[in-house]
Amino acid sequence: MRNFLLFIFSILLIPSLAIASGRSAAKAQNIYISSAPSSRVKFGSEKLRTALLTIGVNAKLIQMNRLPKGNKIVVGVYSDEVFKTILSDSLKNKAQNAGKEGFVIAYGSHNDLFVIGADASGALYACIELADQITAQGKIPTKISLTDHPQMVMRGTCIGLQKTDYLPGHDVYEYPYTPETFPWLYDKQLWIKYLDMMVENRYNSLYLWNGHPFSSLVKLKDYPYAVEVDDATFKKNEEIFRFLTTEADKRGIWVIQMFYNILIPKPFADKFGMKTQDRNRPIVPVIADYTRKSIAAFVEKYPNVGLMVALGEAMEGVGQDDIDWFTKTIIPGVKDGLKAAGIQGEAPIVLRAHDTDAPAVMKAALPFYKNLYTENKFNGEALTTYTPRGAWAELNRKLASIGTMNISNVHILANLEPFRYGSADFIQKSVQAMDKIYGARGLHLYPQASYWDWPYTADKAQTRELQIDRDWIWYKEWARYAWNANRNRPSEIDYWGEALAKKYGTDLTGGKAILNAYEESGEISPKLLRRYGITDGNRQTLTLGMLMTQFINPFRYGVFTLMYESEAPEGEMIIDYAEREWKKQGHVGETPVQIAKEVVAHGKNALAAINQVSATRDTAEFRKLKNDMYCYNAMANFYAEKVKSALWVLRYKYSNDVADLEKALPLLESSVKHYSELVKLTENEYLYANSMQTKQRKIPMRGVDQTFIHWKEMLPVFTKELNHFKQSIDSLKHANAATTAKIIPYKNAEVKILSPNIESYRLDKGIQVFADTMAVVKELAEQLIGLKGLKLTRENQIKQGTEIRFSTKTPVKLLVGYFNQKDAKTLLPPQLEIDASANNYGQSEIKISNAIVVNGFAPVNVHAYSFAAGTHTLTLGKGACLVLGFIDDQQELRIFNAGLDGRGKDIDWLFE
Repeated sequence: MRNFLLFIFSILLIPSLAIASGRSAAKAQNIYISSAPSSRVKFGSEKLRTALLTIGVNAKLIQMNRLPKGNKIVVGVYSDEVFKTILSDSLKNKAQNAGKEGFVIAYGSHNDLFVIGADASGALYACIELADQITAQGKIPTKISLTDHPQMVMRGTCIGLQKTDYLPGHDVYEYPYTPETFPWLYDKQLWIKYLDMMVENRYNSLYLWNGHPFSSLVKLKDYPYAVEVDDATFKKNEEIFRFLTTEADKRGIWVIQMFYNILIPKPFADKFGMKTQDRNRPIVPVIADYTRKSIAAFVEKYPNVGLMVALGEAMEGVGQDDIDWFTKTIIPGVKDGLKAAGIQGEAPIVLRAHDTDAPAVMKAALPFYKNLYTENKFNGEALTTYTPRGAWAELNRKLASIGTMNISNVHILANLEPFRYGSADFIQKSVQAMDKIYGARGLHLYPQASYWDWPYTADKAQTRELQIDRDWIWYKEWARYAWNANRNRPSEIDYWGEALAKKYGTDLTGGKAILNAYEESGEISPKLLRRYGITDGNRQTLTLGMLMTQFINPFRYGVFTLMYESEAPEGEMIIDYAEREWKKQGHVGETPVQIAKEVVAHGKNALAAINQVSATRDTAEFRKLKNDMYCYNAMANFYAEKVKSALWVLRYKYSNDVADLEKALPLLESSVKHYSELVKLTENEYLYANSMQTKQRKIPMRGVDQTFIHWKEMLPVFTKELNHFKQSIDSLKHANAATTAKIIPYKNAEVKILSPNIESYRLDKGIQVFADTMAVVKELAEQLIGLKGLKLTRENQIKQGTEIRFSTKTPVKLLVGYFNQKDAKTLLPPQLEIDASANNYGQSEIKISNAIVVNGFAPVNVHAYSFAAGTHTLTLGKGACLVLGFIDDQQELRIFNAGLDGRGKDIDWLFE
């Protein structure tokens, strides 16, 4: 009797269980796809099947030409032959109208669930969407009618095949593909992990960055010596490249290989007695032929791989050479490759707008090649604002309007690394700005930190941590808003709160508190850089701090004013604020004092939020995240106190009142204390602050041979700066006058000029500086008087550039004067923002600011190029400059502002 009652009870219970659990109670579910599905449809269907198996549904994947009726899941593209009779016109129209990569998920007749894409990628994303819902709900949705499509057409991530330092015998960006240099490149499981992350986040493009990949991937009959890897490595490269592109294609991901111009492999360069890269080199026929044939061979071999071209940086930017190289070498090479592969149509080419006149290049190229894209940086090589404006915004709008797609590049993130970043609010607004302000239709995303050290983070650990694991939220947030940037903000707070609560094992309140900590801390680095920084480029490591002289005399360090004019809200630099304050003028926009208050408040709020949370899951990572919030807070207070100190120092520049310096002192002392705290927080947590550890890095200190990469290396520098300031104040109080450095004139070094027909002159007031103009020196710094300058022809400098061949028996410095003006006839000073070789001779920093005034020209800043003993050729770009002479390399070059621009005295000596 008892068994009979149990039987009756079970019979009665089954229907209610079926109702409660929805369709998953069926415990079996067939997924039907076309008998000839694309790899993307098949991959998506397998993802859907896996989700069903996870919740206990026995799912089978069936390929058929005809579909049975009733209770099935149907996956495919609306135009598949099998759907002609079974798919309703309504569903077919919805799928068709969803657009590129769009899809519809809805029930049809006979309880069939249709998962239909406008194309193969749309079907793939539909499967992933349904799989996500099944996983979240624990069942197949009983009611669903969803149509969706991406907002950004291109949604891509980037991996750099680069290193933290240079390879022996090579220059920047020159890294052949080898197992010794890039062991991770050959790790197939790591690639699967990364590609799965991409498809889960609906990324559809992967950019591989390298200076010259062709010498690792193709062999040319005409240039057999140009290959930079051995035969075994070459085969490995072929295998991994085919594996990567095949697996990426399954996931709807387009692989794009980036390369720089004009850059050649070292064996090729050695054979012809050339440099691997020379920014000022004209187009050489043999290099053009080699490059065209390399591109053709690559396109023929890998027809499904795109190419991204960087015309600038390793090639002199903005000029006819750019246009000629793109239209006469690169595009013909692509066409040659397509023809050899028997492919009709045009392969896509992405033109990087960096350091080139991209609109002019596109204007020349579009009449005979249509499948072109452009790519441009969002906030330079940093993340500073979601309200871009000015010339940079105008350039992006121009690129978006020329008839091709413009892609916004979130690049390097030199102001964010290495601390964790996950501000959903800042990122959502940034993607909205790409759309509404720039008119961009694509996202190209760099890693959040440690780009040069891929795939690892800077965190200290027994086993190096992977960036895709640590920075999961970075990839997820940008992807979510690239798909749809206009999501409801309150709903987004709930969404991210739930995701963070799940990750760290807390409740929704705790998850939202973590999000709040991310968003408060996420304002700190952007605000600091855009209001106090020297540059938006990777030559500055923001988290390492800044010297006082970089605050009070930024132009000495080559301040990149575009950051203030376009990549920040309207506002004032520190030096502008101090001047306006002294003159009792009103202030404009965002001010240094305002930002000092705001970042301190953000740091305090971030700590308050993170300290609310008790994590029960992934506790080791949560501890690191929490520590990062303390790092952000210490950094914010360091900057705020130092900026307030700098404003008192700048007031002294006008007042000559030592009391102003005395008011600056306790603030500077406070900043050093906060920095000491930052050192404690990072010493056992991080290997470095910046993954680029080469001579290109300049701010706060020059990074040579992996020096000044950690906060503990900078603390003695800031302590020394503080102590020097105390001594300067003491000297002023006792001497009652500013202590000035003794003027020691520079002495000419013995150098033999090998370039023909160059006349020399003795530098002094009233001296003519060009061979073809009457312009003479009006004023100059006393240290320069008597130098043996070279009298060049200004017109030749403008048309052809400047080349000086010389020999020396001892190491020397060549002093070059750059006019502080921007026009087509004036040579721009070395700029690491656009030229990676701009510090190869130690020349990027101004040695003497406003050192010479020549009638009819802006004041001249002096830079120094260092050369070892031997014979050398210095080639400078097109534009007028002054070659002021050679001095012994050991002669001291005190950095100072001669003040001949009429803007006030030099006060850098207070700190150095």
